Amino acid sequence: MRSYFTVTRKVALGYLVIMAFSLFAVGYALVSLHDHNRRTEQLVGGQFQAFSLLRDIRQNLLAQDNLEKQLVIMRDSQLLALLEPRAADLETLIAGIKTSPLPSYFKTLPAAVAEYTTQTSLLAKVFAKGDWDQAATIATTTTAPLRNQLLEELINLRGQHQTALDNDLYELSLQSSKAYRFTLIITLIGIVLSAPVALTVIASIHNSVRALQKATRDIAAGSFDTQIDIRSNDEFGQLAQDFASMSLKLMEFEQLNLDANPLTRLPGNLTIDRELEKRITQEIPFAHLFIDLDNFKSYGDHYGYKVGSDVINMVGNLLLEVVTQHGGKNDLVGHIGGDDYVVLTSPERGEDLAKNIISTFDSRVPELYEKKDLKAGFILGTDRHGIKRSFPLLTISIAITLSENLEHPSLLAISRNCAMMKGHLKQLENSNYLIDRRKLLP
Repeated sequence: MRSYFTVTRKVALGYLVIMAFSLFAVGYALVSLHDHNRRTEQLVGGQFQAFSLLRDIRQNLLAQDNLEKQLVIMRDSQLLALLEPRAADLETLIAGIKTSPLPSYFKTLPAAVAEYTTQTSLLAKVFAKGDWDQAATIATTTTAPLRNQLLEELINLRGQHQTALDNDLYELSLQSSKAYRFTLIITLIGIVLSAPVALTVIASIHNSVRALQKATRDIAAGSFDTQIDIRSNDEFGQLAQDFASMSLKLMEFEQLNLDANPLTRLPGNLTIDRELEKRITQEIPFAHLFIDLDNFKSYGDHYGYKVGSDVINMVGNLLLEVVTQHGGKNDLVGHIGGDDYVVLTSPERGEDLAKNIISTFDSRVPELYEKKDLKAGFILGTDRHGIKRSFPLLTISIAITLSENLEHPSLLAISRNCAMMKGHLKQLENSNYLIDRRKLLP
């Protein structure tokens, strides 16, 4: 009697069993991956945003505390110009809580801040009137305690949020582990039924889940440069790309914060160099304005470190103001350090920006000197050789390098050209700018 289970039918049946288990395993894995991807995006979009928000609010409160103390001690009304933007930034941050997809326990924070902002507004008015004794009393008895309460509440919120984040990460890890175990069982059955292709599925899912679990833990621990070894083009690969992109953005954000000048908050050397490399690589024509204060060392020695720092900050704000009014949307204002700044703009705007910077700066120079020094037109000081002599009033020099005039633009070529023009400008009187229109070799 001829057997019903022929070799062909057995192969066909075995193939159908393998396909059934494989399809079931793949289907379950895809559904789990989709849910994993969705929950990870929610985690990144909500939880990490909350950490940034808590950090920004805390830094804002500490900055306000520092400025209030300086106002009370130094009684310098010019510091109000620094305090008011901090208060506005705090209101913006709190307003963001209402529109951001944050956990519910964050919703109590705006109400807690309301009394604080009311009292700081009253304090600002007292500062503006110049009633320093009353201001000191209000700061000590009202705003400082309220601020301390807010800082304690932020600490509590951070603790709650860290716990919630740990729970979410734990649940995500459990979900991944569950998906892995179930898929592994189904795949092993396929292997027992002689489905070699199942081995590839097991290896892919196993490696991908482990890599994503490790990446999730590393990012949660603050290690943004984690590497995810997933080369597939499926959802795992897409999720790996999303993780890599997110890690890069977080790392760049952290680097930019560290790179920013602590006094002016303008981008520093790292950001400037990146922007230059980008424009050079993409062959985008640009004008590089190197801006330097003349006679600043003697000014700082004469009036002191604090006044010198105020001038540095004033110049940074001045550059932002001029570039905002007369520059382009892609222009960059950077602070190299000390009294050196950089503005990157388009070639056609370079000279006009230089003129406006000089005219605006020269109009504000009289505000920086005492009447007797302004009337004399110089200050007395000691040069590097210990010789007492007179120093002219502050002026500003701007060396403009056009990328189109460099055969092969580079950071080194631009730096050398700026140094050469700076040496020439330092020998001139008054504020000046110089454009090197020569065609230069690299």
